Order: sequence, then C-alpha cells, then structure tokens
Amino acid sequence: MREPFRQVHLDFHTSERITGVGSRFSKAQFQEALKLGNVNLINVFAKCHHGWSYYPTKVGQPHPHLACDLLGEQLQACHEIAVKAPIYYTMGWSATDAEQHPEWCMRNADGSISAVHYDLQARPDDAKPRCSWKNLCPSGGYHALMLAQTEEICRMYPVDGFWYDIYELDIPCYCETCKKGMHDQGLNPESQADAMQFRAYTIHKHIQELKSVILALHPDASIYFNGLTVLNRPANYKYPTYELNTKNDLEDLPTTWGGYDKFPLRSRFFLKEGKPIVAMSGKFHTDWGEFGGFKHPNALCYEAAAMIAFGARCSFGDQLHPCGEMDLETYRNIGQAYNYIEQIEQFGADAQAMASLGVWISRSLPADEGTTRMLLEEQIDFDVVRAAEDFARYEAIILPSATQLEQNEAEKLTSYSREDGKLLILNEAALDKEKGAFSLPIGAKYLGPRAFDIDYTVVTDAVVSEMVRSPFLNYEAALRINPEPGVSVLASINEPYFSRTYGKYCGHQNTPYRLEAAAHPAVIRNGNIIYCAHALDKIYYQHGMRLHRQLFANLVRLLHEQPRLEADLPSAARVSLMHQPKQRRYIAHLLYAPALQRGRCSVIEDLVPLSNVSVKLRLPEKIRRITLIPEQRQLEFRQEPAALMVTIPQFRCHCALVCEY
Repeated sequence: MREPFRQVHLDFHTSERITGVGSRFSKAQFQEALKLGNVNLINVFAKCHHGWSYYPTKVGQPHPHLACDLLGEQLQACHEIAVKAPIYYTMGWSATDAEQHPEWCMRNADGSISAVHYDLQARPDDAKPRCSWKNLCPSGGYHALMLAQTEEICRMYPVDGFWYDIYELDIPCYCETCKKGMHDQGLNPESQADAMQFRAYTIHKHIQELKSVILALHPDASIYFNGLTVLNRPANYKYPTYELNTKNDLEDLPTTWGGYDKFPLRSRFFLKEGKPIVAMSGKFHTDWGEFGGFKHPNALCYEAAAMIAFGARCSFGDQLHPCGEMDLETYRNIGQAYNYIEQIEQFGADAQAMASLGVWISRSLPADEGTTRMLLEEQIDFDVVRAAEDFARYEAIILPSATQLEQNEAEKLTSYSREDGKLLILNEAALDKEKGAFSLPIGAKYLGPRAFDIDYTVVTDAVVSEMVRSPFLNYEAALRINPEPGVSVLASINEPYFSRTYGKYCGHQNTPYRLEAAAHPAVIRNGNIIYCAHALDKIYYQHGMRLHRQLFANLVRLLHEQPRLEADLPSAARVSLMHQPKQRRYIAHLLYAPALQRGRCSVIEDLVPLSNVSVKLRLPEKIRRITLIPEQRQLEFRQEPAALMVTIPQFRCHCALVCEY
C-alpha cells in the first residue's frame, strides 16, 4: 500500500488485573479522535506484551476481561473513514506465553532465562522496573503459534499490514530448540560467533515464513519487524534483516532516547534502502507506557516537520486506556502538527538526500552521532556513504574515529582520494592495529597510542577561524604519528607534564600543558586527505565543548568547499536539502526549535521566529522559480556564477524553499 504520512502507533499493553477492557469503545468516538488528529494511518493491536489478544481468537488467548472484538471494531471504524490500520503483534515480549511456556523463553549460555530489567527472584509485591520483560525466542512452538495466529488474523480481517515488535539480533539464544538447531547445522553452541550466526538464521527464517503467510492472503500488505533498524546494534549491520521489511520505521523518542539529533543519521542511512521510512516519536513527555504524559504541541510540530525534512513519514506513539476510549486532548495536540504536515507532505514524498558531503558509518554510537551532531549544529548537510555505491557524487567523505575498513574499502577510498575526492579521517579510522599502520595514505607513520590521559591542541592560521590561539584541552589524548616530509601540519599538540594519578597530580582536575610542542602533531594535511589524531567526534559527543566542534567544522570546510546548501543560522537550527526528480524540484528545509534539558527529558516548548535568513544554494540545474512553503509565496533570488542566493524574510519552527527547474 502507499505509505501514509500522518500516522499514530496506538499501544495497548493491558494487564489481566484490569477489568472492562474495551467496554467504552465507541466507533464514533474513535473516529472523532482520528479526525481531530488528522490521522490517516493507525497501528491497532492484535496481541500485546502481556500476551493477550484483543479479538475472539481461537489460536491465542483473548484478554480475560475483553468486552468486545476490539481489533475488529477498530479496523471497521478506520476503514469507514479511509484510515489505514496495520495490525500490531508482539514477538519478543509476551508475559503470559513466557509464564505458561518457559521452554519458549530465550536462554542465556548458563541456561537461565534471558530478560530485560527483570529480577527473576522478585517477590509479587516487589516494585517492578519500567520496561521489564522476559525474552521469547521465535522458534519451535512459539514460532508455530505466531504463524497460526497470523494466518487466523489474515483470514478474519481485511489486513492493511502487520507491525511485529521486539526483534533483537544482538542477543544469542541457547534455548533447547536453538541448541538443537545449531547442532543440526554443524555449529558449536559454545562459540559466540556460531550462536550469533544461528540467531540471525532463526530470525530470518521466522520472518520469511510470516511474510509468506501474510502475502499469500494480502499481497499488498505492509510488513515491518521492529528492532532491526536500530543502528547501534552491530548485528543489524552484519545481518541486515531489515531488508525483509516492506518499509522501515525508525523508532526514536528524542525526549529520553538520546535527543533530537539521532534521527537524521538513521534517516540518511535507511533512505538508501529505496523503501518508505517512517519516523516514530511519541506524544508522551518521556516514553512508552506513560499514561497522562504530554509533550507541548510545539514539540510535536517541530518533530513532525523534521521528519518530513529528512525524508520520512510521521508517526506519534499514543497509548489507549484499557476501557477503549480515546483521549481527545492527545489528538487535538497531534492534530496541530498533522494539520501542518498535510500542507507540506507533498514536498517529502519519495525525496532523496542531495548532500555532497558523505559520512562513513563506523557502527559506534559516540563516533557516528558525535560526527553528525557537529555537522547538524554547523548546518553542514550530509548523506550516509554506502561502501558499494559510487563515491564520485561526494566532494568529501568523513571517516569517524571508530571506522574499521576492509581491504577493498580502503582501496576504493584511496582511489577516490587520488581522483579529486577528499577525505577527513579521525583518530583510529583506517588504522590497522595489527600491522601498526594506516590503510589510507594519510602522509604519516603510526607511532603508537596516546602517552597521556589528556593533551592540548594549538591551531595554525589555516584553521584558526573562531578558535582560540591558546592550547585547548582534549579530554582524551591523541594517537601519536610522525608526518612524512612535505606534509602540512595544521595543528600541534602540547602534552601535559604527566597523567593525573594518585602518585602525580596537579590541582582539582587535569595537569597543565608543557610549554613546548610535542613531536607528534594534532592535525596534518596530505593533499586531499586531512588526518586528525584526536577522536573529536567521541570527545564532542561526551563533553560538547564548542572548540572541538569548531575545529572539526574548520577542517570539513577546508575540504568541502562547495556545499549544496549554506544558511546563516544559529547552532540549534537544522538544514536538509532533498530532491524530488519526478517533480523536477529541490526542497531546502530549514528548522529551528532549541531543545532544553529538563530532568531526564529534552524538551521543546518555545518556537522563536528567525528573520532575514540568507541561503546559498549550489544546484546542478538552472532554477526557474523558488517558492517559500508553507506560505506558498514566491521569492526573488539572485543567480551568481557559483551559487544561487535567496533571503527568507521570516520563519517559525520550519520552512522550505521549493526550487523548481
């Protein structure tokens, strides 16, 4: 099906201790909520984490206090008003199944039950942590149950899609079914690598069989398996099971799950799959399972606009009260965001990222998000580089500090750098530790790891813009390198007198710097390659000092001289340039809404307008018209030899320049 833009994920994990489940469901009230929210897709529940089903199943177990066919009535209510309604089904967490069939639970290597935040020795009256469940394995009898219940649902109802939850590739399983399967395939359960390989095989087979059941009866259904699109799980890269999804939902709750800068990196990665992507946030102040929590509607508006700006459809999580009555205040808030999205969604459909700066994914969260966070705060638009693609579209490529290259990847990047491509390499990126050498021609010999706990950088005139001239602190010292003759030094290092220990220390914190420069530099340039010996990405991710971001940005701009999009904006603003080739237009998105840290939550509340924003665009086609949206106002622009110049009079939260050619 065509993937709608204004979605809700309606959680309904409901305890057997609660009675009257669905007793106050009203088709009219349900439809009223969806209309208030301007929603055109909502995920509704067949089976929840408690293990209960919300329809008259003969395969699974209906909730013991279910008052109606809640799933069936919700589907009917949605379809009457042309709202799509994919069906939610839990996999990894199902409390009733785990209690009744402990043999279906995942097992640790020692035979104990695998669980998340769950004390297996807890007494009934002990306080239960949030998000605490036993893990189930999609094999054997549990897999058979899921297949049978999926087929039952497909035969009972008109199915728009399925949304399966809780898939974790990074945790191997040692249940009896998995151990037997490993033996049957000649794998060794005592080998971590073999156990991980079999885990991937199990989930892949499980997914393929579920898809076969669904598509045989509903060939146009969307099918998604949640958890496989999380980028900080290494197994999701090694075994890209997300390729089996018909779409990719990107579950991010920015208030408590790492902030507002996680999503752009994930969107850039998954857009290249060529499938619709859906950005999933929540209406909650914190995250899932929070009854009575509300974000300010301004936060929802910003989040939804950012989803469109980075090429995604929009989805907000809600949680239905056990009685089945929708909370209309929630949908009034969502409606404020979705009324705006309805105006601009046409400018997000099937859009492609256009940045000419590439970021290599290192698969390390601090390195990757540290890199992209600095770019986002400097309004330097970027795309994610896939090793198999043609690098020629990128003016420059950044390798974050944790990047580990295969030999063929190093050879391809070396060829790229010799054919006018430019590389910014951080810290251990491209370092072969076993050989004690770099796999890319950075113009220096590797001398070894850091000698001290911290050190200090001193910049040269080449990178001094908005920097201090004094030595500034690095919270983690640099690798030591020896530059080759003719290689330019862009920044040097002053080492401390000693590392801070109980035996030698100075004052409250770090040891001061020596007055003379160290023999090994901080930053060097060898033709088209700049090498930075510090892990600026991790340092910024952990400490957030402006000088590290500024040095990084100065290095990027030395290499990335022709960005497609430049804008004069404060650091909390974000930019994204997208291309809709079928519509023959580029869309330059601008966003601004400073997030504040309050308690454990990152909060957006105030939408402050920005005025007279200068934008510079370098686009391959001759632009005939620029329209400012959502105002639908044509703007005058000036075509200079190297770029197109336009000024946005004012915008609040989000605007976009639609550049037609």
